[in-house]
Amino acid sequence: MPVIPASSRPIRLAFAGFRHAHIFDLYKRASAHPAIEVVGTWENDVTASLLPAQGMSPSHASYEALLADCDAVAIGDCYGRRGQLALRALRAGKHVISDKPLCTSLNELEEIASLALRKGLRIGVMLDLRDHGNLIALRDVVASGRIGEVQTVSFAAQHPLLYGKRPSWYFEPVLHGGTLNDIAIHALDFIPWVTGLAIAGTTAARTWNAKTSAAPHFKDCGQLLLQLSNGGGVLGDVSYLAPDRCGYMTDNYWRITIHGIRGYAETSYNRAGVTVADDDSPEPELLPSAAGRPGGYLDDFLAEVAGEPRKGGLNTHSCLLASRQALDLELAAQPS
Repeated sequence: MPVIPASSRPIRLAFAGFRHAHIFDLYKRASAHPAIEVVGTWENDVTASLLPAQGMSPSHASYEALLADCDAVAIGDCYGRRGQLALRALRAGKHVISDKPLCTSLNELEEIASLALRKGLRIGVMLDLRDHGNLIALRDVVASGRIGEVQTVSFAAQHPLLYGKRPSWYFEPVLHGGTLNDIAIHALDFIPWVTGLAIAGTTAARTWNAKTSAAPHFKDCGQLLLQLSNGGGVLGDVSYLAPDRCGYMTDNYWRITIHGIRGYAETSYNRAGVTVADDDSPEPELLPSAAGRPGGYLDDFLAEVAGEPRKGGLNTHSCLLASRQALDLELAAQPS
């Protein structure tokens, strides 16, 4: 059941941009949420958007008109346009919740953070992996102390490229903003949440073009090496090399392995639970998945807007921090 923060009336939420399918998850959840009134939609270019395929059309002719009718804006435009839409909303005194990534430039992010702080506004991002039952169960294992202090985290987040099926803006200069910023932001959010350890810095990051010969500027492969606050390390791969037809079904679609000083725990998006073994285990053990929190990212945003932030939930600080670290990774991957 959705969380209903104490409030005198539902929050009036408007939607700006429908260029990525992710935004429809938020739209459907918001439309059914008892604490939300969806008051409108806007698109800069309807024919280039995903609205027609959903049998939808925008309710407002301009972004300014949309902003006049709402308390908060949900943003799902091309990645490269999201930062400016967020800034315009914040300047108008509106809270912002966005598909990830929130923006593609550190300058935009710094202004977003400054405006949100100065105006007392909240920022949410659709970082929904921490709502998955396997990630919740993985966090519980780490918190139990069974595998000891975490020393290494490795993750694979291979995605299918789907060239020709993904929106064409993905492969246009400027509009995408980088594979690390696009995908690794999830890991930058859930790793501290799962392990209790902050990301202390970037040791190395690299992106390159391997598969998208028709768009040689598009870096479809990305790898990274990070340091944890206790001196441990993170190794990750966020490349678009998964097979097109079944890429979202493979074990390497968000596979996370954590080694502590007494054992390890591993899961993936598509597994039926979490595999665990410690120094005393005669063999690895499969623990069941925990209950998931579908739409938890939205409930966390609503709770913070209502002044009742959920302990351990997503909040403005964690969303901005993961966004900043993802953009830092992109900069680290640039040729010197």
